[in-house]
Formats: sequence, structure tokens, C-alpha cells
Amino acid sequence: MSYIKIIDSSFEDTCALPFASAIKAGFPSTADGCEQDSIDFNRDLIRHPEATFYGRVYGDSMIDAGICDGDIAVIDRSVEANDGDIIVAYVNNEFTIKYLDLSHRHQGYIELRPANPAFSPIRISRTDDFRVWGVVVWTIKKWKS
Repeated sequence: MSYIKIIDSSFEDTCALPFASAIKAGFPSTADGCEQDSIDFNRDLIRHPEATFYGRVYGDSMIDAGICDGDIAVIDRSVEANDGDIIVAYVNNEFTIKYLDLSHRHQGYIELRPANPAFSPIRISRTDDFRVWGVVVWTIKKWKS
């Protein structure tokens, strides 16, 4: 199972990084005329600083969703979770990252679904201590050491 460790965040400082605004994934093109812009994670990726946190992912239950061990999830606690969203859930005193499946709500339970067939869904009933802690709005990953 994947779990997530919440990381304290600060959005008061700015850090503008060089940003190539157009990188084609098709046929290569010349770099002529490409404007270099800047990106600031705090400005450009964070919509609700007061409700946003980072979390480091441990485990590989979400690997088929592209979320791997060591990735960083950007979690917005002010976004309403919908069916199919990737969420950070607090379940029985532990944080986990999974897809939210509300399709069984009328049967009295919901499921937290992994994105790896080696793992089983977590069935949440009324007796579980469960909260949607936040919705994953971005992930940051390392491609090479």
C-alpha cells in the first residue's frame, strides 16, 4: 500500500525558475523564437496557499496513475473531492493516497482504489475513522538521480 507523509509548506517566498513555454511532444522544431518565461511554483501551481500542503509518497499502489515511490503530491484541502479524484485520505489513523470511488455509496460504503492490480481496494464503512484530507492537484516527480 502507498502511504503519504505530509510536508510542511511555506508559500511566502518566491522563486522564479526559467520556463520554456512551448515544448513539442511531436516532431522536433527549432528553438528559434521560443520565448523564455519563468514559472514560480508558489504563484503558478498553488491556487489556495492557506489550504495547500505537500506530501511525499511511499509505496507503489498508485504506480499505474503515474504516482511512484518518492514522488511529491501537491494536496489542496479546499477542493471538493469527486468520484474518481486522486485523494489523500485519513483512514483509521493513517494517511493514504488513492482514487476515490463513490459508486457503492447507496450500498453503505465507499472504496479507495489503488492504481496497481497487486493491491486491493480499501472498503470504507460507517464504522471506519475516515476523512478526505485533500485532493491531489499536482505531482512532482524525479526522473533521474
